[in-house]
Amino acid sequence: MNKRYLAFLSMDNLEGFVSDDELAIAPLQAREWEVHTVSWRQSCDWSRYDLVVIRTTWDYQNNVNAFLEVLSQIQTSGAVLQNNLNVVKWNIEKTYLQELEKKGNSIVQTIWGESLPSIKIFQDYFRHLQCDELIIKPVVSANADFTYRVRRENLKTLYPQLQVEYENRPFMIQPFMPNILSEGEYSLFYFNGEYSHAILKTPKKHDFRVQEEHGGLITSVQPESVLKRNGEKVLQSLTELPLYARVDFVRNSGAHFEIMEVELIEPALYFRTDAASAERFAAAVDEGSWK
Repeated sequence: MNKRYLAFLSMDNLEGFVSDDELAIAPLQAREWEVHTVSWRQSCDWSRYDLVVIRTTWDYQNNVNAFLEVLSQIQTSGAVLQNNLNVVKWNIEKTYLQELEKKGNSIVQTIWGESLPSIKIFQDYFRHLQCDELIIKPVVSANADFTYRVRRENLKTLYPQLQVEYENRPFMIQPFMPNILSEGEYSLFYFNGEYSHAILKTPKKHDFRVQEEHGGLITSVQPESVLKRNGEKVLQSLTELPLYARVDFVRNSGAHFEIMEVELIEPALYFRTDAASAERFAAAVDEGSWK
């Protein structure tokens, strides 16, 4: 078998982030893939690679247009991009959740907006969503950037800061889901549409963010059968089968699972939580339809 060349697309500096993509390198090398890690911000002759896989580009949200331009260059260079540009463009704005909901998937109830409304209208969101706490986050976001937990009693104090950060930033507002604190958020991972493994993410004490960079705790779990069925339904709702997908769920007050996000651009894949997951990923890369 001839050696093939693969680039893991990354950011310039992963200091402060947790990544275990290196666990996939040996299984890929065993399949005659030579793997390089390349920053999406550096100049590169992408045509030297057979495959470019978007991985730890966890700063793309700071310059979305430049990021999409690099992906376009990769896709037209002769290298295969995964996940591909169509998938990325569909997934880059969280409004994709509306499309999934129309296809019968349950999402967390959401209010969408283009710029922050008056404080009076904002106060009405508590009544509309029938809750005392809200989460506001950008439509394009990562790492919980610009994400706030807003309570009725702290809205007036927090509102001036929200005005600045959301003056021209499209947003989404959801009821705060208490089960994030009492149970956690589930993530299910799929490679080439096949289920691989699952984790439970719980925030540290006095926080609501589940990302490891914010102190979140990651635990390997075996998902309930109903949760796996919900994940499979999401995958079946996609118009294209991605190389990798991560589907995040939270249990609502009625004990039903609702989608938080579907990560198709640069999700952490948590290979370290499942001994066979890196091998499954390498097999998915090797057996992909782009060969």
